[in-house]
Amino acid sequence: MIINSVGNHLIKNLRLCLSTHPLRRWTGHTVKSCRSATCIYILTSLKKRNGPQYCLSSSLLNTWPERRMCLVSIRLYSGKIQRRRPKAAVENQAEDWNTHTGRNEDLSVLLAPHFSQSVETGRSHQLELPVENFNAEWDNVSPTKRSSQEMFFEQLSKCNSPSDVLDLVSESTLTWKMISNSLTTMWETTKKMSEDQKHYERRLMFEHPVFEKMCQEAMREARFMKFIDLSYSLLALVKIGVSQRSRLVQTLLRVTQERLNEFDERALSVLANCLQQMESCKNVEALRGGLRLLMEQRVPEIKTVIALQTTMRCVGKDAPLPLKKKLERKALSLVSEFTLPNAQHMFGTLAAMGHRSHLLLKACTNKVVENIHCIPYWRLVHILQSCKDLQYRDPSLLQAIGDHLASNLDIWQLKQLITFLLLFGDLGYRHVELMDAYIEKVLPVSESLTLKDVLYTLRAYSQVNHQPKRHREQFLDILTGMFESYLPRLTPLDLLRGVHHLCLMGNVPKAALRKLFEEDVLSELHSTANPYRERNTQLLQHINLCLELDHPSHPRLADASLEKPSDRKVCVNSEVQRAVYGILGDSSLYQQGLVLKNEYFIDFEITLDQERKNVISLPQNEDIRHDVRRVAVLCAPISAFCLGTTHPKDKLAMKIRHLEALGYHIAVVPEHKFGKLSEDERFTFLRSMIFAE
Repeated sequence: MIINSVGNHLIKNLRLCLSTHPLRRWTGHTVKSCRSATCIYILTSLKKRNGPQYCLSSSLLNTWPERRMCLVSIRLYSGKIQRRRPKAAVENQAEDWNTHTGRNEDLSVLLAPHFSQSVETGRSHQLELPVENFNAEWDNVSPTKRSSQEMFFEQLSKCNSPSDVLDLVSESTLTWKMISNSLTTMWETTKKMSEDQKHYERRLMFEHPVFEKMCQEAMREARFMKFIDLSYSLLALVKIGVSQRSRLVQTLLRVTQERLNEFDERALSVLANCLQQMESCKNVEALRGGLRLLMEQRVPEIKTVIALQTTMRCVGKDAPLPLKKKLERKALSLVSEFTLPNAQHMFGTLAAMGHRSHLLLKACTNKVVENIHCIPYWRLVHILQSCKDLQYRDPSLLQAIGDHLASNLDIWQLKQLITFLLLFGDLGYRHVELMDAYIEKVLPVSESLTLKDVLYTLRAYSQVNHQPKRHREQFLDILTGMFESYLPRLTPLDLLRGVHHLCLMGNVPKAALRKLFEEDVLSELHSTANPYRERNTQLLQHINLCLELDHPSHPRLADASLEKPSDRKVCVNSEVQRAVYGILGDSSLYQQGLVLKNEYFIDFEITLDQERKNVISLPQNEDIRHDVRRVAVLCAPISAFCLGTTHPKDKLAMKIRHLEALGYHIAVVPEHKFGKLSEDERFTFLRSMIFAE
């Protein structure tokens, strides 16, 4: 730290002042007792053309917390600029401070903030004065106060609601530590409450006569709090529902902004979590900008994996890409030090940052696969959820988790297995052994399935189009029966989704369909106020197609009840088109870009003879003869198949089934595999798909 020679001289005088007899006169103030008042001098910089000079400013403080805070808050501002502070954090430094604090005086000297000074003043330097005399005086009375605080914290740990905390606060003289712990406890007590109970407890809390008093104390004591208590207090206030535009929350935001450089990794992590849940305002945005720049400055100093992961979580999804890349490079340099917990947490860390790093994820995947039997249930769930958020699909990771579950099926509950099946379905992965084993496990205890269990099971199996080889009819009948047993409790949206899942699997729930086609249910699904209106219409169209083509005898919705689907512009695959033309040699021998039933797009239609050996040219308007075979060539993207296979998922499977019902032979071309073939291999592949061998 660089201290001006004038500053050195003044510090010596200040120390002498504090260590001499209390009966001393300075600038007109007589200090008669160290217990009653202390005259503290604060060094302030005066902007001069020839460099900063220093002067003494005096303030008479009557309480010990104020005296102590002033002692540790004395700063000397050097004229030499060593490092510029983040500019984004100081742009809004004057925002509504008086509005938030209700004071007109300048508090910049007292708080000596890192971010509240202008960039031109350079780096601030903190100098703490010796406080031996004051500490000795405080030690004489601290045992009693310490005992009372310990008693307070012991009673605080027994509180079961915010009102209990406020009742305890009403009987105590609060310090900043007690305020911070009280706010955190108020939040903790509401964590496991139901929403109705939370609402009731919050109403009691806001109506409690002590709550306003505690908020006022929190505003006064905010500047004295340690950084970790400050971050937890802010988070607790947001969690318990205090208005983010309130004077209290804005004051804490401002103090946090000013003291941000003091925050350690833990406090920054808590603060980042809090800011993610807050609405945008000038103080919040300034704090987010300062936090991001502070994290970027600290990256080269990071030595441990835990510290790095904390930093990555702090920067969040809104961080610029160069910063994310910088953190990724730092993480890759520490890969050799990753433990199993580090590898597990890296999935969630990258998801929190919104950055998909294949190199990092692959390294962590290898570590997880090697130690799959050591990872608990919830950690596996978090890994899969992070993979879903990052759209990261690694077949080896999913296969290892699926094998682990299937080999230890007896230790897993049905709800746990359903959770994994849902996540697998969202990732487009079909683990055949696990899905068959789940059916074997659920059939004997099907009556214990709740409504959510039934809906989630239907969704998981319809997503990946899994049809079990054994007990298929029994499984569908049981699920249909359980689903229809909950009809009185189903919302219109759940009813629609459940029927859609069953129709995708080729089953028709008759009672559920009658309920779905009731006028009041359809009106709610088609309501303009319904945010899922377009999606609901699409699902109803799919259900109608399933009834028309899979079960023609079953009554269905009239076309007037359904909105006309919007025209979709779909282009045929140019590589497949060249291959088809190369095989047939004449563009008149095939049709391209056909749309059937206003829903199903066919890339190419080719007409063959009865033996499927020769191509037949038919006029477009001629009726289809019974002695010909029509082949529909469908180009499907990788997302239409289950991961690592060519097994069709829900929509493609339904499309294939319905086109077969219309008399087509289906030739499915996986675009991701077709694009990797040579020209000769493409011709061979298409010939084998179109013509019968």
